[in-house]
Amino acid sequence: VQLQASGGGSVQTEDSLRLSCGASGIILNNVAVGWFRQAPGKEREGIACISTGAFTSYRDSVKGRFTVSRDTAKAIVYLQMNNLKPEDTASYYCAVAGPSVCGLGRSIYDHWGHGTLVTVSS
Repeated sequence: VQLQASGGGSVQTEDSLRLSCGASGIILNNVAVGWFRQAPGKEREGIACISTGAFTSYRDSVKGRFTVSRDTAKAIVYLQMNNLKPEDTASYYCAVAGPSVCGLGRSIYDHWGHGTLVTVSS
Protein backbone atom coordinates (compact mmCIF):
# COMPACT_ATOMS: atom_id res chain seq x y z
CA VAL A 1 0.00 0.00 0.00
CA GLN A 2 1.33 3.38 -0.97
CA LEU A 3 -0.35 6.65 -0.17
CA GLN A 4 0.56 10.05 -1.45
CA ALA A 5 -0.68 13.40 -0.27
CA SER A 6 -0.31 16.23 -2.76
CA GLY A 7 -1.43 19.78 -3.33
CA GLY A 8 0.56 21.62 -0.72
CA GLY A 9 2.21 24.95 -1.33
CA SER A 10 2.97 28.40 0.00
CA VAL A 11 -0.01 30.69 0.42
CA GLN A 12 -1.07 33.81 2.26
CA THR A 13 -3.39 34.07 5.25
CA GLU A 14 -7.05 33.51 4.29
CA ASP A 15 -6.10 31.71 1.09
CA SER A 16 -7.33 28.23 0.22
CA LEU A 17 -5.69 24.98 -0.81
CA ARG A 18 -7.04 21.59 -1.71
CA LEU A 19 -4.99 18.57 -0.79
CA SER A 20 -5.45 15.22 -2.46
CA CYS A 21 -4.76 11.74 -1.17
CA GLY A 22 -4.18 9.06 -3.75
CA ALA A 23 -3.24 5.44 -3.27
CA SER A 24 -1.89 2.35 -4.96
CA GLY A 25 -2.37 -1.12 -3.62
CA ILE A 26 -5.63 -0.17 -1.99
CA ILE A 27 -8.88 1.42 -3.10
CA LEU A 28 -9.56 4.44 -0.95
CA ASN A 29 -13.32 4.03 -1.45
CA ASN A 30 -13.14 0.96 0.77
CA VAL A 31 -11.34 2.43 3.76
CA ALA A 32 -11.55 5.29 6.18
CA VAL A 33 -9.06 8.03 5.45
CA GLY A 34 -7.59 10.41 7.95
CA TRP A 35 -5.70 13.62 7.47
CA PHE A 36 -2.92 14.55 9.86
CA ARG A 37 -0.43 17.33 10.08
CA GLN A 38 2.87 17.89 11.80
CA ALA A 39 4.39 21.28 12.38
CA PRO A 40 8.11 21.62 13.13
CA GLY A 41 8.84 20.65 16.71
CA LYS A 42 5.31 19.42 17.32
CA GLU A 43 3.62 16.05 17.40
CA ARG A 44 1.59 14.80 14.49
CA GLU A 45 -2.07 15.57 15.06
CA GLY A 46 -5.22 14.30 13.45
CA ILE A 47 -7.30 17.01 11.83
CA ALA A 48 -9.98 15.28 9.78
CA CYS A 49 -11.26 11.88 8.77
CA ILE A 50 -13.91 10.34 6.58
CA SER A 51 -15.33 6.85 6.84
CA THR A 52 -16.64 4.73 4.00
CA GLY A 53 -20.11 5.79 5.05
CA ALA A 54 -19.12 9.43 4.63
CA PHE A 55 -19.07 10.09 8.36
CA THR A 56 -16.62 12.88 9.04
CA SER A 57 -14.85 14.22 12.08
CA TYR A 58 -12.70 17.31 12.53
CA ARG A 59 -10.30 18.76 15.01
CA ASP A 60 -11.79 21.81 16.67
CA SER A 61 -9.12 24.12 15.29
CA VAL A 62 -10.12 23.36 11.69
CA LYS A 63 -13.89 23.00 12.02
CA GLY A 64 -15.71 25.31 9.67
CA ARG A 65 -12.56 25.89 7.60
CA PHE A 66 -11.52 22.43 6.40
CA THR A 67 -13.69 19.90 4.60
CA VAL A 68 -12.80 16.28 3.86
CA SER A 69 -14.55 14.60 0.95
CA ARG A 70 -14.29 11.72 -1.47
CA ASP A 71 -14.35 11.47 -5.22
CA THR A 72 -15.44 7.88 -5.52
CA ALA A 73 -15.08 7.88 -9.29
CA LYS A 74 -11.40 8.69 -8.94
CA ALA A 75 -10.93 6.97 -5.56
CA ILE A 76 -9.31 10.11 -4.21
CA VAL A 77 -9.89 11.84 -0.90
CA TYR A 78 -9.62 15.59 -0.69
CA LEU A 79 -9.01 18.03 2.10
CA GLN A 80 -10.33 21.45 1.18
CA MET A 81 -8.68 24.04 3.37
CA ASN A 82 -10.17 27.53 3.45
CA ASN A 83 -9.29 30.61 5.43
CA LEU A 84 -5.81 29.31 6.09
CA LYS A 85 -3.88 30.71 9.01
CA PRO A 86 -0.15 30.78 9.80
CA GLU A 87 -0.75 28.17 12.49
CA ASP A 88 -1.88 25.76 9.78
CA THR A 89 1.69 25.63 8.50
CA ALA A 90 2.76 21.99 8.62
CA SER A 91 3.42 18.88 6.61
CA TYR A 92 0.11 17.20 5.87
CA TYR A 93 -0.30 13.43 5.66
CA CYS A 94 -3.09 11.06 4.78
CA ALA A 95 -3.52 7.64 6.31
CA VAL A 96 -5.96 4.74 6.00
CA ALA A 97 -7.81 2.67 8.55
CA GLY A 98 -10.62 0.11 8.55
CA PRO A 99 -13.78 0.91 6.59
CA SER A 100 -15.95 2.26 9.35
CA VAL A 101 -13.26 3.57 11.63
CA CYS A 102 -13.02 7.33 11.54
CA GLY A 103 -11.08 9.00 14.27
CA LEU A 104 -8.33 11.50 14.88
CA GLY A 105 -6.02 9.23 16.85
CA ARG A 106 -2.94 7.93 15.13
CA SER A 107 -3.19 4.39 16.50
CA ILE A 108 -6.17 3.34 14.37
CA TYR A 109 -4.40 3.99 11.08
CA ASP A 110 -2.53 1.21 9.34
CA HIS A 111 -0.81 2.89 6.43
CA TRP A 112 0.66 6.34 6.02
CA GLY A 113 1.71 8.33 3.04
CA HIS A 114 4.42 10.87 2.50
CA GLY A 115 3.47 14.37 3.45
CA THR A 116 2.90 17.53 1.50
CA LEU A 117 4.08 20.83 2.91
CA VAL A 118 1.69 23.70 3.50
CA THR A 119 3.16 27.07 4.40
CA VAL A 120 0.88 29.96 5.31
CA SER A 121 2.37 33.41 5.54
CA SER A 122 0.82 36.36 7.31
